[in-house]
Amino acid sequence: MSQDPGRPDTSEGTSGKSEDNQQDNLDNSEQSSRKKIRQNTPSPSRGNTPQASPPQFVSVEELMETAKGVTNMVLAHEIVINGGFQIKPAELPENSLERRVRDIVHKAFWDCLETQLKEDPPSYDHAIKLVGEIKETLLSFLLPGHTRLRNQITEALDLELIKQEAENGALDISKLAEFIIGMMGTLCAPARDEEIKKLKDIHEIVPLFREIFSVLDLMKMDMANFAVTSIRPHLMQQSVEYERKKFQELYEKQPNSLDFVTEWLQEAADDLRSRMVPAIDHGATSTSTAPVLCPVAVQNHAYLKLLKWDHLQKPFPETVLMDQSRFQEMQLELDQLILTGAILLVTFNAAGTALSGLPAFTANLKMVIRVLLTGLHLPSFNLSEALAVISEKICAEVNSCLSQHGFTPFTLEKETELKGQIQAVAKPNNTVCKLIDSRIQSFLESYLASGHQKSLPAIPGGLGPIQKELEEIAIKYVRLVDYNKMVFSPYYDAVLSKILNEEDSS
Repeated sequence: MSQDPGRPDTSEGTSGKSEDNQQDNLDNSEQSSRKKIRQNTPSPSRGNTPQASPPQFVSVEELMETAKGVTNMVLAHEIVINGGFQIKPAELPENSLERRVRDIVHKAFWDCLETQLKEDPPSYDHAIKLVGEIKETLLSFLLPGHTRLRNQITEALDLELIKQEAENGALDISKLAEFIIGMMGTLCAPARDEEIKKLKDIHEIVPLFREIFSVLDLMKMDMANFAVTSIRPHLMQQSVEYERKKFQELYEKQPNSLDFVTEWLQEAADDLRSRMVPAIDHGATSTSTAPVLCPVAVQNHAYLKLLKWDHLQKPFPETVLMDQSRFQEMQLELDQLILTGAILLVTFNAAGTALSGLPAFTANLKMVIRVLLTGLHLPSFNLSEALAVISEKICAEVNSCLSQHGFTPFTLEKETELKGQIQAVAKPNNTVCKLIDSRIQSFLESYLASGHQKSLPAIPGGLGPIQKELEEIAIKYVRLVDYNKMVFSPYYDAVLSKILNEEDSS
């Protein structure tokens, strides 16, 4: 095991349209919240951090090369971690200066083309250049084995022959456009068939060429995303070594790149050790030695601490910095899930076994809670008011369901008691919330410790109503943690070896 972290030697359903509308609004709100999370995620400041070694002076070229390496590492990491990763066209903000300039330039270009084509005789200089660009784009879509298609494009879009035809007044632009559209239809993805069909209905040359380039841009995106999908299995195999190599290059230029990782693992070790110290009888003197910590247990506990991280006050560990927004999103999801689990627990305790075995009723309650807790982490959100509304809605739903199944509805006194219990979950030290939180943490810790077993650990008692949501988060969380461990385990081993050896010696 390497003692120098810079030189590791190991490689390692329920009702109709109202619920659909609620779900749509919820999805939109959650997407907005996630966007705000990513925008507001703070960058860790190293201003007050002591340097691990004297500062090194590097050239601008070295800095640019390092920045390029970090950018490539982030992109590869995103492709591997995010199964739904796709390249999308850049959308300039409405009424922005960049968009206005782009629109003006594009309009000027197409106006110039239209003016040339209306001359007597027509001038085809711009049109021929566009045909050349289209030809190169179509050829870029071909694979090495597409010899016949390559020959067809080369012969039909022979620029020298087209220039001669233009000079002799024999150029048929419509015929060229027809060939181009046909070839685009051959090469495009099935999802673009509708766009190709619309091109055939455009008969004016300038609007037609403008739309051809628009569809070609979409086809370029399709091709890029196809390439991403194709390389993902190969990239998955290579990305661990690639990310580790890029991080090593960064470490060599910035030797203090593990400062926050060291603090993070040290805190986890201290936390675990404080829990493991045996209880001492009053008046007795302790002669026991400090408990021995397992490095894997320390790592697992450290990753659990990322789900309770103060993102505004504490710098995030360097090795997981690329996934800070993902950990933060999971942290916010778990916060909402804790409230949901606590509300459902007190509700079913009040209702007894009469309603706890009704999946549709449970799903309906979860939908109500989830909708009314949307925006939970926004500054403008008022939790007490939201819980007051939730308590009213849940009591109405419970009484309605009890009546439908032949049970006696709640009395006014019992309703008041349930509303009070639901609204009490807003208190920081609410016993039910602490219980749900503790059991969720235990479940995640068990899942991390279970390694790569196919089945999930048993759900702790009281979490049954939120089992589906918890398992979805757990799978996503453990997959992210396991990948990070594979990449950075040599650095973690080196740091933990130093921490644990120093503690044992002292």
